[in-house]
Amino acid sequence: MAYAFTFWTCYTLIKEYATTAAMRLHFLASERSRPDQFTVLVRNVPPDPDESVSESVEHFFLVNHPDHYLTQQVVINANKLAKLVKEKKSKQNWLDYYQLKYSRNQSKRPVTKTGFLGLWGEKVDAIDYQAAEIERLSKEIAEERERLKSDPKYIMPAAFVSFRSRWGAAVCAQTQQTRNPTLWLTEWAPEPRDVYWDNLAIPYVSLTIRRLVAAVAFFFLTFFFMIPVTIVQSLANIEGIERRAPFLKPIIEISFIKSVIQGFLPGIALKIFLIVLPTILMMMSKFEGFLSISALERRSALRYYIFNFVNVFLVSVIAGTAFQQLDSFLHQSANEIPKTIGVAIPMKATFFITYVMVDGWAGVAGEILRLKPLIIFHLKNFFLVKTEKDREEAMDPGSIGFNTGEPQIQLYFLLGLVYAVVTPVFLPFILVFFALAYVVFRHQIINVYNQEYESAAAFWPDVHGRIISALVFSQLVLMGLMSTKGAAQSTPFLIALPVLTIWFHRFCKGRYEPAFIRYPLQEAMMKDTLERAREPNLNLKSYLRYAYIHPVFKNDEDGEHDDDISEKLDETVLVPTKRQSRKNTPAPSMLSGASSPSLPDVAENPQGLKP
Repeated sequence: MAYAFTFWTCYTLIKEYATTAAMRLHFLASERSRPDQFTVLVRNVPPDPDESVSESVEHFFLVNHPDHYLTQQVVINANKLAKLVKEKKSKQNWLDYYQLKYSRNQSKRPVTKTGFLGLWGEKVDAIDYQAAEIERLSKEIAEERERLKSDPKYIMPAAFVSFRSRWGAAVCAQTQQTRNPTLWLTEWAPEPRDVYWDNLAIPYVSLTIRRLVAAVAFFFLTFFFMIPVTIVQSLANIEGIERRAPFLKPIIEISFIKSVIQGFLPGIALKIFLIVLPTILMMMSKFEGFLSISALERRSALRYYIFNFVNVFLVSVIAGTAFQQLDSFLHQSANEIPKTIGVAIPMKATFFITYVMVDGWAGVAGEILRLKPLIIFHLKNFFLVKTEKDREEAMDPGSIGFNTGEPQIQLYFLLGLVYAVVTPVFLPFILVFFALAYVVFRHQIINVYNQEYESAAAFWPDVHGRIISALVFSQLVLMGLMSTKGAAQSTPFLIALPVLTIWFHRFCKGRYEPAFIRYPLQEAMMKDTLERAREPNLNLKSYLRYAYIHPVFKNDEDGEHDDDISEKLDETVLVPTKRQSRKNTPAPSMLSGASSPSLPDVAENPQGLKP
């Protein structure tokens, strides 16, 4: 049965990998032209005392890509300006709220306090105070804009370089530019919606150190996770509260209060830590310096899956915290670890069946009911909503959240593969979960969630790799279990399974993964040839030149952005995502604030050109 499940899983995976790779290439071939198809991100541009970064980039590509180079946009560190613009929008929102409040009751001017969140400080006229704050911020924004244009230290050694054809971009993105492999580093640019602009200001030389620090921090978070939870839970028990707050003893001794503290507070403490966990993992990914939202979510998803594997699966299988397991494994021989886990797994089958029903089935039901977003909306509506714009933002369903949803589903893949042979009665419960999850998430993606970006199935290689790792793990623990059940002679027959599975993974990686990393030159040339035949007068330069400008220059609603930038941006048209919002408008990224323009729509308007 182990061989049967392994072969069936591998057969399904290779069929799915082939289908997904073909769909990705078909999508890229049929998709309307977008800036990221023509654009490459260049990093670690070497300093030149005689040229600016912009001049150095243009000179380099005119010399080395003379027939295909089109234009470039240097990366500007506009993070401070973005914070000022965001603060100004918040103040403007408060001003609109107070003006609306005053228009409804003109007998009394609204007042506010100048301290934190208006909770303390001097009482002042709210409308005058917010207007003065907006004027102050407008001056600071204007000064910061002038500083960005005149101070070269804000220009980062990186640029978005656009080409005349997809073929030219593919050649540049997938080749080494100089004999020094650490200079003029090129990679495909994310689509404008997918760019995480804050991280473009991180120096390239610091990325290795940042990722090492993040890896160490994640290790301690995973294996010492229960320590802060245990501390909080110890404070939540009766004795701990009475010892630290003796004046509360008469209240705590009430039977109802006592039962609530003993029954609910420890579990609530653990739940709060688990709710905060995805945010912590996303902060780690941002600290590492990834440049796209999709890359941030892929790294967070990987770490969330590892965390669940250690602190949900292994902690449930083997009693004790992850740190205690790590300590026991370090004092065991490598041969004993599969035996320890293998023996414990069948005894926990009932627990995991209950877990699938309570967490899996109920989680899918909760996804379709969306009780949590409903409660959050009403809380925002009661405490935070001041204008109609606030209410629209509070009603935004957001994106599906691949960094949390996908790893949770993969945990059920792990459970199904581990228990498929050991406890076959587990399979109906996991099959019901996947059937419900397929129906519900398909509905949610099509009809509820907004699409934050388009990565063209870039998550699939990660998903495939985690399923393979789960399959290999299930084979190892089965070998450990069999060696303790008087069937040690059958263990050698199982040794071939992980070897074959790893070989299969390497085959799939070599055969299909390049479609998710590189863009075939043949496909690029075909797309370019078709486009030239259909749209011979297409003007790329005016469109691509400002496609990757920082969103702080695009989204300034007060019209304060530079005139030359404004003229070019007026030519662009925002394109909606595949899943359109409720008002049939494009849904901008929650993190980057940018929306992806569509090339043919732009080409129809400027200079009167027709495709």
